[in-house]
Amino acid sequence: MADGVFDALVVGGGPAGSAAAAALATKGLDTVLAGPPHRPLGPKPDSRTAALFAGSIDFLRNLGAWAELEASSVPIAGIRILDDTGRLLKAPDTLFRAEEVGLDAFGYNVPNDPLTTSLRARLERLPRVTMIDTAGVEALAIGPEHAVARTKEGRTIAARLVVAADGRRSLCRDAAGITTETWGYPQAAVTCVFSHSRPHDRISTELHRPAGPFTVVPMPGLASSLVWVERPEEAERLSKLDDASFRREIERRLRGLLGAIGDVGPRGLFPLSGLKPAAFGANRVALVGEAGHVIPPIGAQGLNLGLRDAATIADCAAAAAARDGRDVGGADVMAAYSSARSFDVSSRLTMVDMLNRSLLADALPVHLARGAGLAALNLIGPLRRLVVREGMQPSHGLPSLMRT
Repeated sequence: MADGVFDALVVGGGPAGSAAAAALATKGLDTVLAGPPHRPLGPKPDSRTAALFAGSIDFLRNLGAWAELEASSVPIAGIRILDDTGRLLKAPDTLFRAEEVGLDAFGYNVPNDPLTTSLRARLERLPRVTMIDTAGVEALAIGPEHAVARTKEGRTIAARLVVAADGRRSLCRDAAGITTETWGYPQAAVTCVFSHSRPHDRISTELHRPAGPFTVVPMPGLASSLVWVERPEEAERLSKLDDASFRREIERRLRGLLGAIGDVGPRGLFPLSGLKPAAFGANRVALVGEAGHVIPPIGAQGLNLGLRDAATIADCAAAAAARDGRDVGGADVMAAYSSARSFDVSSRLTMVDMLNRSLLADALPVHLARGAGLAALNLIGPLRRLVVREGMQPSHGLPSLMRT
């Protein structure tokens, strides 16, 4: 840090922000992370998990944050897609196995709270990171040479680069003048972790239903995490059921796939929406995580995209620093970052949006197209392997910290 100005300020302490701070520091940049303290055992523990693909796991491993996470995570050896729409034209059941693309596992299902805890513990051990616990950043002034943030406690922080990891209502994004396109879905997701009597065999199952997907992802032992997408009124009803009634609803939907349902953990309820920015970086501000994209929980894209954001901004900033100490938040760095993230994020937003809307649509041609697509994946091996590989992560331009 020179003249009291950090190389980078990361605003927001969730998984994407914490990973960005760790990546920037690992690349040799003096970094400050400003966000609320992480309290994993609070009154409302986070019931969500994230299916992280191989590149994301390599990223965590390269950051030194994976070793203490592995025990609470479980490898995903297969992904099963079942048509539960009840429509006359039923799409074929499809099972993708990691061994088809030469992998032991597509990735791991990782609980959110242990993930954030592990990243924050790693940050505390990195010499180039300064941690500032704050109720939030309430103002950001962007100047020609650096930006200055003011926390709600009145502290000011100056940095050449601001990484906005402050969520879908990002103050930093607004301060940079980056506009967004937003949209909503007539859906909400109910999340929880539950136990069951039959083994999941490390296979994630996604049942496609008219209201949205019902997804169960393996957890350690005889347990799985659930993301159940429904119409908002039905999702709210499900979230308020007593445990015995909710268990019966899960058993009815799974039709015995995982046997008898046992303990059900705390439930979360999250409305579904979408967000896409006009640019991923401008005016010294780079967007990561939900500040830069909001995507329905289909195909496990959300946090994998956020971690690729984090690894990419570290590469872009480090490249600038290496070129005679150039400005790590300059216009050329923002342009390079925005260009690097644009296709990856936009293509996956489009893919997930189309798949989600195809479930909600009543038009026969849409159902025919979805069924034909799944049939082609079952029958055409090279296409199947290509879709699996590209679905996990881009085949080109993978950030350096995401490589084995």
